[in-house]
Amino acid sequence: MTRAKATLHRMLCTVAATLTLFAVSVPVNAESSVWQASKGDETVFLGGTIHLLRAQDYPLPEAYAAAYDASDRLFFEIDQSQMADMGVQARMMQRLTYQDERTLQSVLDDETYAALAAYAENAGLPMAMMQKFKPGMLLTTLSLIEFQSRGFTPQGVDAYYSTRAMGDGKTRGALETIDEQIDMLAGMGEGYESEFVAYSLRDLETIGEAMDEMLVAWRSGDLEALESQFIKPMLEEAPELYESMLVERNNNWMPQIEAMFDEPGTEFVLVGAAHLVGEHGVLAMLSDRGYEVSRVGAAD
Repeated sequence: MTRAKATLHRMLCTVAATLTLFAVSVPVNAESSVWQASKGDETVFLGGTIHLLRAQDYPLPEAYAAAYDASDRLFFEIDQSQMADMGVQARMMQRLTYQDERTLQSVLDDETYAALAAYAENAGLPMAMMQKFKPGMLLTTLSLIEFQSRGFTPQGVDAYYSTRAMGDGKTRGALETIDEQIDMLAGMGEGYESEFVAYSLRDLETIGEAMDEMLVAWRSGDLEALESQFIKPMLEEAPELYESMLVERNNNWMPQIEAMFDEPGTEFVLVGAAHLVGEHGVLAMLSDRGYEVSRVGAAD
């Protein structure tokens, strides 16, 4: 394996550990980061997650533990145990990079490519190594590098509770497959590559400040902050991304979540809270379909 390919492989492995990074996750209410939806005697807990955390971000808010202790089964966006699978990493290498004559330079307009090259040079990243990256892979890689430079690791809420559930013998499930998430990432920006990369570069300029604000919102459960920091900008500047990342996936998850109410026991669904809020969010859809949705406190 050449040095460039080895470096690319390491990057893909890192991406595999945090594939759902862009389902940005903050709590959805000032009193709790966890909700419960009820129908009769059946309850499903829904918790917003942050996929990347620092050591100082622990312990987690107590509402998570309250929902976890009351649950028999946990459901995540994907099966966390597949992240280190070599077959998964090989599929990512295949599907998140161009396998034909295309390169970033050929799919981006001159202005956007120049901005990307300037960013890469400032970050000490060789463009030659990233030329075959599809836009979704590019954004994920650059964002991960920014987060890691600030002390964040993939040991976020999802990884924490997946590991804990395995140790406690609780059943774990997934709302979608790793291949479905790879497909989503591979399709990011397809057909509007320049606009997508330009939007992403603007976001990267303020990623440190944005993450600080999100962590504050995560602790305080600020719904308005989630709307203003993530939902509204995406709707205004990247509606296609909003549709593919949130709306389509939420719609795909709803039948599975509703089916949980017909199963014995209690489930705890842990997904990025951007999936939970807003008019296209899971909470609104559950409420519209007649489920009673309420906040969970640490003592509930």
